[in-house]
Amino acid sequence: LAEVEIDVLTGDHKTIVADVLVDVGSSINPAIDIGQIEGAFVQGMGWSTMEEIVYADDDHTWIRPRAKMFTTGPGTYKIPSFNDVPERFDVSLLEDVDNPFAVHSSKAIGEPPFFLGCSVFFAIKDAVAAARKGGEEEGLSSADDNATSDYFEFRLPATSERIRMACADAISSECISSTGGLASSFQPKGSV
Repeated sequence: LAEVEIDVLTGDHKTIVADVLVDVGSSINPAIDIGQIEGAFVQGMGWSTMEEIVYADDDHTWIRPRAKMFTTGPGTYKIPSFNDVPERFDVSLLEDVDNPFAVHSSKAIGEPPFFLGCSVFFAIKDAVAAARKGGEEEGLSSADDNATSDYFEFRLPATSERIRMACADAISSECISSTGGLASSFQPKGSV
């Protein structure tokens, strides 16, 4: 479970709360397990919210030659930092869950929590949906009548640009319509 705040004008987001419950069987060392879970969660959160791969293609003609990877290091590829860790981060281990097929009834803990980081992505999508609905209730006009409909496409990763443009307010809708697109189906160009 994750709780986020988004800035509808900049597209920035902040993870306020993350509550994680993981089945690790009978934990051999709970402190190490919790550290592994926290690390995997933050890595998965980064993958689903900021780690965008960009390479030369028809949408990125400024990168040469074609198919060359642009995001090759820390200067161009954003990964989570200390500031991105949830403000309140609660990790719990499921108790009394034996695994008769493993040593000391343990289970893998390195990879399973990785995908739990996607809970931040889905919390962001819910926040964007609330912002779109709020704009509709306040009577903000949009160039696209479907811009504030219940369904909208929102792809990984949830970068600041994607969050900002998905809010579908009058400003972003005007920018999108000037390129011939519709706010209800617009997707910023990424290489993924």
